[in-house]
Amino acid sequence: MSVILSGNEAVARGAYEAGLVFASAYPGTPSTEVLENLAQYKDSLYCEWAPNEKVAMEAAIGASIAGVRSLAAMKHVGVNVAADPLFTIAYMGATGGLVLVSADDPGQHSSQNEQDNRNYAEAARLLMLNPSDSQESKDFTKLAFDLSEKFNTPVLLHITTRTCHSKGIVTFADRVEKAAIPYEKNSAKYVSVPANAKVLRAKLEDRVKIMEEYANTCEINKPEYKGSKVGVITSGVSYQYAKEVFPEDTSFLKLGLSWPFPGELAKEFASKVDKLYVVEEMDPYIERHLMQLGIACEGKSLIPRFGELNSDIVRKSIFGTENDHSELEKQAVNRPPVLCAGCPHRGFYYVLSKKKNYAAFGDIGCYTLGAAPPLSVLDTALCMGSSISTAHGAQISWERTGSDRKAIGVIGDSTFLHTGVNSLMEVAYNNSNVLTCILDNRITGMTGHQQNPGTGFTLTGEPAPEVDIEALCISIGIKAENIYVINPLDLEETSRVLDEAMAKKAPTVVITRWPCALKKFSEQDKKEFDLTKKYCAIDQDKCKKCKACVKTGCPAIQTQADGSIVIDKASCMGCRVCLQVCPFDAIEEVR
Repeated sequence: MSVILSGNEAVARGAYEAGLVFASAYPGTPSTEVLENLAQYKDSLYCEWAPNEKVAMEAAIGASIAGVRSLAAMKHVGVNVAADPLFTIAYMGATGGLVLVSADDPGQHSSQNEQDNRNYAEAARLLMLNPSDSQESKDFTKLAFDLSEKFNTPVLLHITTRTCHSKGIVTFADRVEKAAIPYEKNSAKYVSVPANAKVLRAKLEDRVKIMEEYANTCEINKPEYKGSKVGVITSGVSYQYAKEVFPEDTSFLKLGLSWPFPGELAKEFASKVDKLYVVEEMDPYIERHLMQLGIACEGKSLIPRFGELNSDIVRKSIFGTENDHSELEKQAVNRPPVLCAGCPHRGFYYVLSKKKNYAAFGDIGCYTLGAAPPLSVLDTALCMGSSISTAHGAQISWERTGSDRKAIGVIGDSTFLHTGVNSLMEVAYNNSNVLTCILDNRITGMTGHQQNPGTGFTLTGEPAPEVDIEALCISIGIKAENIYVINPLDLEETSRVLDEAMAKKAPTVVITRWPCALKKFSEQDKKEFDLTKKYCAIDQDKCKKCKACVKTGCPAIQTQADGSIVIDKASCMGCRVCLQVCPFDAIEEVR
């Protein structure tokens, strides 16, 4: 059977067909849909959301040690979080097949950086596969498990946004159940104290030599000889771009396995062409290896070193020509990202924007949009869980240099449980006067409404224990009298609480609690919150066109050509923020 699948769907299918038993991940675009699609096979395998990527990687390692095939999936920056166990399991090696899916984001479509995680494979000495389309995403995932067990190594499956989300025809096969490898206690392999690790380090280099021999002869490193004038070495989705651009008589070396680097194969290919190009996104990873081998080539001297490639960019870089997109560009409308209509963060940010003498340290989530006009509240956004700890460092520094500025850390519920807990622990332990604001919208919002330990449900929808964020804050040292739980859409309450909290000279936490406007409400949500369907409307006779409502940044509020202000009924969620800021009582609630 053949079906049309995205790359992420194909990875999930490949893992299923390969006999996967255990999968864990933290949601992050562009990798999220791998685990979401594995959930459909829950009768055959186990899959879960983990609190963060390090935990997901460690859980997958535990499953591998137990003798079954396991997988961890994450976006590129998530591998930074998982790097600690990843580098060490490369020394130890795998028992059951162990695959790490790393989804890079060239062009930073939804990320704070665009690091090239091919470098992780080389640094950690992980065998790495690079699928270029959906069929290969499925096939290479299956192959990754086989190679992991064959070479006693974790395998990094390197995909990118375009591979993850583009769709192609994929041919299905049946699932092949793999018997668990019997567990045997082996402290010399799995207890990485220095005495053992030194031995494992030498064994790792021996494995690398064997894997390099395989890289030079394997079927997924394919020379495609068409002519001797021009040759291209490429891998991943860049292969698709290059095939569209170069003439028919171009020869290609497509690297499906790019670490260990197949040096002998590359030398042989280069010897058969007069001119050699390297087409790859981001870092000169292939090019660097070729240069180390003394192979002359053209790569990053022509092709951009950052940003996502496409066939037009490759064509212009190599041949200096480009297609005419003028008509398309005229039609494209620039739509900057904004907080959704009815977003519970809007009320909180609107109130905070009116306060003085503070700096708000942001985090990674949809609430990062609080940095954008017209709210313009956040001062920083660094990485997952960073808001509280960076606020702590700033607060201590300002106090020691005589400044009375208040440091505020702003973080979402899922991100708080990801890595924010440790940061708040630092604040409590060191008695820092930081104000931490945890914006609990009852779901992992930014990546598409995945469950987390604070929502009460698992990845597959089963009821689960729900982390009590207020009780958790108390347990790590925040005093109960310094914790506030508020409805962020009640502007008067939010303003009063923020004034009180900002004045405290102690570790303080404000928890805003209201569900995401786009969330599919659970029975628990319906019991706890007033989610009656309603919208707001403007009485044009009372409206003075002061635009106070417009300054909330709600996309449902629109300025007409004649200067009048209207609220789009279809978009409005009835959050009442605009109603509360209108100084002329010109906005009314309609149920």
